[in-house]
Amino acid sequence: MLGARGGWRGLRRCASLPRLRVREALAAREPHGEVQVQGWVRSVRSQKEVLFLHINDGSSLENLQVVADPSLENRDLTFGSAVEVQGMLVKSPHVMQNMELKAGTIHVVGPCDPWSFPLKMKKRHPLEYVRQFPHLRCRSNTLGSLLRIRSEATAAIHSFFQDNGYVHIHTPIITSNDCEGAGELFQIETSNGAKESAEKAHFFNVPAFLTVSGQLHLEVMAGAFTHVFTFGPTFRAENSQSRRHLAEFYMVEAELSFTESLQDIMQVMEELIKTATSTVLSKCPRDVALFHKYIAPAQKDRLEQMLKNRFVTISYSEAVEILKQASQTFTFKPEWGCDLQTEHEKYLVKHCGEVPVFVINYPYDLKPFYMRDNEDGPQHTVAAVDLLVPGVGELCGGSLREERLSFLESRLQRLGLTDAYQWYLDLRKFGSVPHGGFGMGFERYLQYILGVDNIKDVIPFPRFSHSCLL
Repeated sequence: MLGARGGWRGLRRCASLPRLRVREALAAREPHGEVQVQGWVRSVRSQKEVLFLHINDGSSLENLQVVADPSLENRDLTFGSAVEVQGMLVKSPHVMQNMELKAGTIHVVGPCDPWSFPLKMKKRHPLEYVRQFPHLRCRSNTLGSLLRIRSEATAAIHSFFQDNGYVHIHTPIITSNDCEGAGELFQIETSNGAKESAEKAHFFNVPAFLTVSGQLHLEVMAGAFTHVFTFGPTFRAENSQSRRHLAEFYMVEAELSFTESLQDIMQVMEELIKTATSTVLSKCPRDVALFHKYIAPAQKDRLEQMLKNRFVTISYSEAVEILKQASQTFTFKPEWGCDLQTEHEKYLVKHCGEVPVFVINYPYDLKPFYMRDNEDGPQHTVAAVDLLVPGVGELCGGSLREERLSFLESRLQRLGLTDAYQWYLDLRKFGSVPHGGFGMGFERYLQYILGVDNIKDVIPFPRFSHSCLL
């Protein structure tokens, strides 16, 4: 038996053997000849006549049981150590596991001191505890499940758009525009910027920022492709450490050309969420079940209700009236013309039966310049929509875009943005068509389907404080 120093020599000798992932070994229907399985030890139990290991390689929430002769045990074979096991895949006598590995050799590739390792064997660590170790928390069951779910959800979203004829666009991360108009941007400067003179030129000759949205770039592409989407990182410089905010997050955004109906946009939103959720539930049932059992017991029923019912639609004006008539006292008094706060959004979802709710036709002055004017009155609105979901509040936001050149010119002039957005006006001069789109925060989507309260617990590396940046 080889220890840690001889592990890689052992790997080279066994290179010709079939190598199985833990998931593949657990799914095998029949015994197999000699195989190799690599992973990390999740538990060690030594008895007089047999040694039991449980190992995991990240491919599955379930561990593979390894049965070995006690003579194969050594001091480096501990919880957290990296191992390669060579042996026979055989039927397991235990009801909970179909197959197990009868070990012939165990090589410790990387030892682990269980006393100083922050994660402990067979202990369920709270999310608040593992958040302290951003470089190690992926080794916990909860974060392992989360990351597999993130991977499947990402693939499901891409598949949805590709199956429906959308072209995937890589929109820029560095940009000179502020899509949201909120000014909450990270500005980019070179590392030696402080040493340069006050009259220095910008690196790109204009101020540059990390993107807050890929929407405006998608609108460019929507002038050549009728259906486009992007899925990438976005950044908001909100100096907030709340459970709802991230400085860096992923956004799913889509644009549809030749559409004059807000209902078309809402239909794509609803189909995307239902399709992606169904895929995740079918491909990661045990990972999702872990969250629904230990973190959000009521979330399973919520998702079942969501999948089998149509989303509710109300207007912004109706939403304000519902809030005004509520017996609940709000921190922010609901008034027409004011933005809906999280407390308002959650109440509206509850009022409508704990199902997702579309709120449409927001006040003209609340929304950015690119949203289409409804030309209504006396309460002036735009063709905008927000999707509110249980436990989270706003999940998606979208609108019809203002395709009429005269309307867009007038609004940009009033805002003093004509020069900055001359290129955007050009899109309305050359083959402009009615179009619209939406964006969905990927981390908020994960919060919704898993029932996680703190958004920082659904990202690979938590940035809940400035000291936790890796």
